[in-house]
Amino acid sequence: MSQSVQIKNALISVYYKDHLEPVIHELKRLGVNIYSTGGTETFIRSLGADVIAVEDLTSYPSILGGRVKTLHPKVFGGILARRNFESDEQQLAEYQIPEIDLVIVDLYPFEETVSSGAGHDDVIEKIDIGGISLIRAAAKNFKDVVIVASKDDYQELEGLLKTQEGTTTYDQRRRFALKAFNISSNYDSHIFNYFNAQEEEPVAVFKQSIQTSQVLRYGENPHQQGTFYGNLDAMFTKLHGKELSYNNLVDVDAAVALIDEFNDPTVAILKHTNACGIATRTHIKEAWIDALACDPVSAFGGVIIANDEINAETATEISKIFFEVLIAPAYTNEAIEILKAKKNRIILIRQRVELPTKQFKTLLNGVIEQDKDLVIEGPEQMTAVTAKQPTEQELKDLYFANKVVKHTKSNTIVLAKNNQLVASGVGQTSRVDALRQAIEKAASFGFDVKGSAMASDAFFPFPDCVEIAADAGITAVLQPGGSIKDQDSIDKANEKGIAMVTTGVRHFKH
Repeated sequence: MSQSVQIKNALISVYYKDHLEPVIHELKRLGVNIYSTGGTETFIRSLGADVIAVEDLTSYPSILGGRVKTLHPKVFGGILARRNFESDEQQLAEYQIPEIDLVIVDLYPFEETVSSGAGHDDVIEKIDIGGISLIRAAAKNFKDVVIVASKDDYQELEGLLKTQEGTTTYDQRRRFALKAFNISSNYDSHIFNYFNAQEEEPVAVFKQSIQTSQVLRYGENPHQQGTFYGNLDAMFTKLHGKELSYNNLVDVDAAVALIDEFNDPTVAILKHTNACGIATRTHIKEAWIDALACDPVSAFGGVIIANDEINAETATEISKIFFEVLIAPAYTNEAIEILKAKKNRIILIRQRVELPTKQFKTLLNGVIEQDKDLVIEGPEQMTAVTAKQPTEQELKDLYFANKVVKHTKSNTIVLAKNNQLVASGVGQTSRVDALRQAIEKAASFGFDVKGSAMASDAFFPFPDCVEIAADAGITAVLQPGGSIKDQDSIDKANEKGIAMVTTGVRHFKH
């Protein structure tokens, strides 16, 4: 359809007036009658444009502290009247209601008010009534009415007013209506979630709405489309490199979750969401060198994350290998110049933003949701269950290993020593295979597992892992416990003379 409608009358009532001025000038040039309220009315007058107060149209003032301004048949009748219905046209004439062809209205900043930490009463006052009603009404009647519900669309409207001399096509009005319904549904979702979060027994529904998005080069594979919904610019400042891909983002998410477990200078290298190297040291350069030593083969093309500033010396070392993404809270100017030597490297500064505490994904014909695993057990939550007690250093190594195991695909075993990943067995179908993989991998990169600590993401249903670990020289073992055969593993640890602790918390990651 290309049915054109000439804009003769406009209703404008907005919270944000940024970039509205050029639109007002165009409406004035075209001789459009403008109806408005409150601060918007004052703003329009200040630009030298004629404006009719809505209260003059309705013969009712703004009442209840501004809660009721536009809720009147003379406003909504003019918006909802069907131009091709004779009975509607007759009623407009009978009640002296002008046809409103353009509605420019936005909504009180509810989401922003909640995010600011404002009190409950302030939040409630930011639930828009008139605005949301005007948006719905105008969008419903898009065949005859243009609805502009966001300041982001003012420039597009200005362009149409200039090039089409105040006319709009059916397709253009429908597109504006689509955007308007997106805004109204997002608004309602955030209001519902605000109320639902305060309930002792929340309503069990899945309701998420994110307004910003970024089309990715492709999804997990080149034949799949991919989109990220969210504001990456709020979390990262990109200093260099190509755009992040779907797989980059998945790895970056895993990297951020892992590094947040550590406070002292730490570097982690991830490949397919699993750490192939991680070390904590006094200085970030040493942390990088020891992280890379864990598995320099898998580090090729990986994602690197640090929790401290990258200086020139560290950047020089990191630049010796090929990597996809480097993330740090800060870089020296010299480091940036060194790292920019390869054009495709993605260099990110991480900004501190509040991260969601829920996780969800599509599954079968629905969605599953869970709380994030925000628990990590330190030495104070470790219960020694063997005759041999872990040493202070072994407790530190068990804590380190436990942090890594929490962020590694099940079934997994992690070996650590002196705040360094020695090796891990990742995503195996049996825990025995995971342990054997870790031991073999450690040997292949010249690591001696003797004296190392071992963490398991789940309990041992049989004592075989304990026996293999002890025979390899591992001296301390952490597991959640909870198997009906826990005692078999404890007995084997006692027999082999190694220490074992339980935490009571399992860390599966699928």
